[in-house]
Amino acid sequence: MKQGLTIGDVARRTGLSVSAIRFYESRGLVRPDRTTGGQRQFQRADIRRLSFILVAQQMGLTIEEIGDVLSSLPEGRTPTKEDWTKISRRFRKHLDDHIAMVERLRDKLDGCIGCGCLSMKTCQLYNPDDSARRNGPGPRFVLTTEHVGKPGQ
Repeated sequence: MKQGLTIGDVARRTGLSVSAIRFYESRGLVRPDRTTGGQRQFQRADIRRLSFILVAQQMGLTIEEIGDVLSSLPEGRTPTKEDWTKISRRFRKHLDDHIAMVERLRDKLDGCIGCGCLSMKTCQLYNPDDSARRNGPGPRFVLTTEHVGKPGQ
C-alpha cells in the first residue's frame, strides 16, 4: 500500500474537523484505505472530494444528493479533469437553480412572496383572492418561476 494522508493531514488541508471527515466516511462519501494497524490513509484526491462536499453542503445539497453526484467518480484511481467536468455540469444546474431562487427572493422580499397569507395590505395587489394557492403551498413566487412577469411581480 502506498503512503497516504492521515485524517489529521486531511483535516488541516480541508479545514474540516476530524469528526466531520469520519461522518462523511460513514456515509460512503470518502473511502480511505486502512493500514494493518487500522489507521485511515487518504489519497490526495480525497482533499478535492471533501472540499466539494463542504461547498455542496453550504449550497444546500443534502448528503444523499452529494453522494449521488460523487457516485459518478471512479473508484481506485484519482479522478481526472474530465471526471470533474462531468460533476461540474451536474452541479452547475443545481447552482443555476439556486441562484435564480435567491434572485427571486431578493427581488420579492419587500413585496409579496406568494405565501397566500393575505395578511398584508399588498397581498390584494400581488395575490388577489389567494390565487397563488393553486400552484401549491408555501412561497410560490420565490420557489417557482410561474409568476415571473405577471402583474405585481
